[in-house]
Amino acid sequence: MAETVKNDDGDGFDPLFDGTSLAGWYSVPRVYGTEYPGGPLLLERFEALGLTPPVEPEKHPAHWFVQDGVLIGEQDSPGSGYGGYLVSEQAFGDFELVLEMRPDWPADTGVMLRRRPDSWEGFQVLVDHRPSGGIGGFFGNGLASFSAVPFAVDVALDEDGRPTRLIADDPATSVEPVTEEKRARLSYAADVEDFLNAWRWDDWNELRIRCVGALPVITTWVNGVKIAELDTATLDSPNYNAADVLETLGNRGHIALEVHDNDSMFGEARWGKGAQCRWRNIRIKELAGDGGKDTE
Repeated sequence: MAETVKNDDGDGFDPLFDGTSLAGWYSVPRVYGTEYPGGPLLLERFEALGLTPPVEPEKHPAHWFVQDGVLIGEQDSPGSGYGGYLVSEQAFGDFELVLEMRPDWPADTGVMLRRRPDSWEGFQVLVDHRPSGGIGGFFGNGLASFSAVPFAVDVALDEDGRPTRLIADDPATSVEPVTEEKRARLSYAADVEDFLNAWRWDDWNELRIRCVGALPVITTWVNGVKIAELDTATLDSPNYNAADVLETLGNRGHIALEVHDNDSMFGEARWGKGAQCRWRNIRIKELAGDGGKDTE
């Protein structure tokens, strides 16, 4: 049976988005750094794999704006292939974050935790609403690119080729299949059917994230259903070194929302031309032992 969480939003949550402006946030382009702390540039890995990311991404951040109380992110210009992040000015230690999300299909987005203010390292909660995408799992941006996901999704199409609902990704045809190794990195991994039963297609879905510890245990829920849990202190993945990660990130960091760029592997299957990610009701509760807010 799927694990669930009780809604307790009335107790100690503060808004992180005011519903009318980008106050408290700043935009940065999606620029790659090292693959892991002290490691080679990730672009060198891309070159070895024959992947071609957008050229001069630092000149093309994503477009973020507010409309009717909704925070919206999109590529700038639509179809350009350039991505970016919207980063919170405040940094946080231990916290619980709750927000509502409504990404288009396909749109590869996510929520970064403990992100550095001026570089790309941080833990990411995936909202990969695209073929072979993981939702509620984890990825290490600049942290050895670890992938820790419970399942992957795809989409069902109607007779006219229009997407109608999420389905489980087929490992036999998947571009990025979930392996037992990826699932084994999690201390909790939901069954894909529990997620699919909870997900509301073409509607708003609630994402809840709990992040606790210097090297945090990160837990996710979608619409109250527990999806995944990751212990970053004991994570076993190639080139991932917990001590180096703690030295790089510290025990506090920023929240960031993502617009992914396009690459030669996925093309517009990663971010469709004109696609948007949408967020609202973003609120956060700092937990005991956090040490208070700061702005770095």
